[in-house]
Amino acid sequence: MSMAREHFVLVHGEGHGSWCWFKLRWLLESSGYLVTCIDLAGAGVDPTDPNTVRSFEQYDKPLLDLISAIPEDEKVILVGHGTGGLSLIHAMHQFVDRIRQAIFVAATMLPFGLQTDEDKKDGLPTLPENEIDLTFGTGADDPPTTAALRPEFQRERLSQQSPEEESVLSSMLMRPWPVTAISTASFEGDDERLNRIKRVFIKTERDNMLDPQQQDSMIKKWPPSERYKHTIYLNKSFVIALNCWVREEVIFRSKI
Repeated sequence: MSMAREHFVLVHGEGHGSWCWFKLRWLLESSGYLVTCIDLAGAGVDPTDPNTVRSFEQYDKPLLDLISAIPEDEKVILVGHGTGGLSLIHAMHQFVDRIRQAIFVAATMLPFGLQTDEDKKDGLPTLPENEIDLTFGTGADDPPTTAALRPEFQRERLSQQSPEEESVLSSMLMRPWPVTAISTASFEGDDERLNRIKRVFIKTERDNMLDPQQQDSMIKKWPPSERYKHTIYLNKSFVIALNCWVREEVIFRSKI
């Protein structure tokens, strides 16, 4: 497969949308790659009210629809951040022959999703109650339908290393995420089948949503095949690293 036909599909995490990948999309497209950034249900510019997204299947439908429409003789490279990792796993279970690699950028990487309390401890952000706003769209006696990070905590949690103007833009574009739908993401399948897909995990040392200890725990429980440490920045060097992973088909992971 030539570089021009290598197709990256970028999947956002909780509260974000396709907009969060604008830098990486530009860098990858400038290097000759095909790039698709999607909005999951109720995210970005998707018109769905996130309070009506009740299942992970519904939340993830835009990604599954995209991959199912790809010609059978083509493969994509999935990149996910945060809870976008659950979307990658979901797609891997359903389209093992259409995914060339899955790259988890400080993303939830659990082979069967959130089946246990331990999975949720490892794979979901742990946020204090005073930092989030919950909406109970089906009634006060039911679980919350959405969660949103309060504006005064968004920079500290999400973009503390970004230019301030980008942090302001992010705060204007973020939406509540369907917390119950995401927290019930659970998949059945065969881990040997999943392991046919090359996996990369990029660990971020200063992540304030999915902390390094959570990342380490997931890496230890379901490790890629090689152990490497890589510092990620959204610049040309990151694109070069992506190109190496893709073209050499080497699995990278951070050292524990």
